[in-house]
Amino acid sequence: MERAEKDQIERVINRNLKERFAAGAVPRAVLLEHGDDPAIGPGQLMVRVFVPAPDEPADYERALAAWQEAHRAGMDRMRRELSLRLPSARLLEFTFDHPGEATPRISMPDDGSLAGEQMSSREIVTTAMSLLRANYVFPEVAEQAAVAVEARLAAGEYDNLDEITLTDLVTTHLQEITGDKHLRLRPGGGPPPGRRPGPGGPGPGETEPKDHEARRLAMRQMGRLDNFGIRRVERLDGNVGYLDVRRVAVPANAGPAIAAAMELVAGTYALIIDLRHNGGGSPEGVLFWCSYLLEEKPTHLNDIFHADTGETRQFWALPYVPGTRYVDRPVYVLTSSRTFSGGEEFGYNLQALGRAELIGETTGGGAHPTRGFPISRAVHIDIPFARSVNPITGTNWQGTGVIPDVAVPEAEAYDVAYGKALRHVLALDDVPPPVEHEARDALAGLAATDRG
Repeated sequence: MERAEKDQIERVINRNLKERFAAGAVPRAVLLEHGDDPAIGPGQLMVRVFVPAPDEPADYERALAAWQEAHRAGMDRMRRELSLRLPSARLLEFTFDHPGEATPRISMPDDGSLAGEQMSSREIVTTAMSLLRANYVFPEVAEQAAVAVEARLAAGEYDNLDEITLTDLVTTHLQEITGDKHLRLRPGGGPPPGRRPGPGGPGPGETEPKDHEARRLAMRQMGRLDNFGIRRVERLDGNVGYLDVRRVAVPANAGPAIAAAMELVAGTYALIIDLRHNGGGSPEGVLFWCSYLLEEKPTHLNDIFHADTGETRQFWALPYVPGTRYVDRPVYVLTSSRTFSGGEEFGYNLQALGRAELIGETTGGGAHPTRGFPISRAVHIDIPFARSVNPITGTNWQGTGVIPDVAVPEAEAYDVAYGKALRHVLALDDVPPPVEHEARDALAGLAATDRG
């Protein structure tokens, strides 16, 4: 299981813990896999839930027994939900966040009683291929991939696999044929019967809020936990701005955070935007970020063609943004092979417009907007249903990645960009002496050389 996927499932589990247990009853949970603990077998997961610890280790046994007595119903409910929504979580454990084999714990293994309510691997693959044919942006490619996967299914390659092994294997086969890294079969499925999933389907153990507004507020609250993907905002020596953006959040939720970040760098002489760890996000979020870097005039950023309807949605820079625009100053965008999807569009748009210089590695190459389709309670499939078309290049970065203007290993990209920014600062007229001294000292201290 990839790190990002594991982190996402862990976030969903922690959100549901807060909904299932009283405030303060369960501080957090972690998702562990084979190799993290001797009790976890291949293809299995463990959910380890940490409960509040007493002041003295000598009281651990009594405190854990008392906690179990008070929360037995919640524990049973969680075990049932995991068995239905994340069957590979064969082990559920409640303990204290304290290392050591002597730390007491309560283990609740899956007893297999709900196995009959799960779809077989054969049913999952058959349903996935039906959804692929009906929704993939390129129908001919969908048919080719489905036929190949169904041949493997008929040969028994997918029989009797747990959902982690199954989803990894089918994903590998689909991507080998299509070259589309957005196309994935993944753990985490649809809601229980009687509930309608959202665009991506809820995750393991997740239930849908009662209305759209409640769902939006829940997403905003979750987004605050990682500051809507804005990992770091900094004024570097020499009055150079730095933004580390790890994902592109929906502006309806992240707008105030993005505006605040841009306001904090508004007075700098140059800006570095670090997308080396950005795995993607919302097209509307890309539009919002880019609008801050462009003048108040109509600027066509991107089009998205929807294969199911034949319609094309145009994306234009906003005529108004809250706060201060960042124009007439250089922007450097850092990329890596892990920069993907919406993170790639962010850099691609600015590069095509000549607004930013991209420095680093060629990006991952995923340009197709994607939607999640539930298959079972335990599995869903992410299917690209549309494609991006840049109005300047007439194409996109699918399969090729975004090629940087200055190609360097990702570890060197920051120093190269910072060196360029500092040289720009030192070439300006009327830079205050303290800032000039900062810039000279910073440039002298850089370990990497500018390869641009």
